[in-house]
Amino acid sequence: MNITPKNLEDAVGEKILTLEQSEKLIDFLKKQPNTASKFDFTHVLYYIGGLIAIGAMTLFMGLGWESFGGVGIVFISLFYALAGLKLTHVFQAKGLAIPAGICGTFVIALTPLAVYGLQHALGVWPDDSVYREYHRYIKWHWLYMELSTLAVGAIIAWRYKYPFLMMPIAVTLWYLTMDVAVMIGGDNYSWELRKLVSMHVGLLMIGLAFWIDIRSQNKADYSFWIYLFGVIAFWVGMTSQYSDSELSKLIYCAINLLMIFLGMLVVRRVFVVFGAIGVSGYIGHLAFDIFRDSWLFPIVLTLFGLLVVYLGILWQKNERKITSKVRGFLPKALRELLESKHA
Repeated sequence: MNITPKNLEDAVGEKILTLEQSEKLIDFLKKQPNTASKFDFTHVLYYIGGLIAIGAMTLFMGLGWESFGGVGIVFISLFYALAGLKLTHVFQAKGLAIPAGICGTFVIALTPLAVYGLQHALGVWPDDSVYREYHRYIKWHWLYMELSTLAVGAIIAWRYKYPFLMMPIAVTLWYLTMDVAVMIGGDNYSWELRKLVSMHVGLLMIGLAFWIDIRSQNKADYSFWIYLFGVIAFWVGMTSQYSDSELSKLIYCAINLLMIFLGMLVVRRVFVVFGAIGVSGYIGHLAFDIFRDSWLFPIVLTLFGLLVVYLGILWQKNERKITSKVRGFLPKALRELLESKHA
């Protein structure tokens, strides 16, 4: 909920607050750290600049860096990391939370490169793969880079506590599980195993995000990135499964409907977006495959859509009554989380 000076002015007009109280409240709110992202020009510039810098040292790393050798890569990575930590500290001192979080994220993103260089310097790199393949291929020996990234990420996130710092941690968790699957599966590793791993890892990440959500309620949104990559991993893994069974496809649609409901429950749009895509895909399957030549199907689908709209109207009228009854059966921690989300 965004409170504007106009809201406080109206509250004074309604005699809910005195003028002195509203002025003190405005001063208090101005002193609070602003960690929430907004869609304005300043924040867009922050994230574009930060992502360009992070991408330059990760996704867009060229082969030219190999010429520095392992020792050179380590020293350059450490130089950049120290500069990033210094900027993080400076921005934090000035109350610039978004730039501070981006600079801290930059430091975490440098960790795989530094470990890659260190392994080359020590002569323990196992094959002829290069760093730029880290984000493209699944290999067991990326594990050292990933575990180091998680360790550095945990330390920096504990020290600075900015939500954006969770982004590289979430990505690395995803990478790590894929590489562990390769290590376990060995020569038997296949696309089918990859899909199953992605789906189950996604579920674990969603569970982790939910736990973080409960533990960090009324604080910054530390679980956003874990939810995002968890839902992507789960949904992509589930959607990639192949089945000729119409029952399986119906279950797929039901799971996507459940995702939409869960997204509304915990106020996470990522569940709703991917759930809606899945439901739309199932309806498309019905329209183009099952009822391709039926003139009745579009009519039934239209009536069903109108029924959903009507259910929305009924829900709006009875939302408070229904939610209060349902929440009465929930554990206290979950009830407090939902109440804080819908406040």
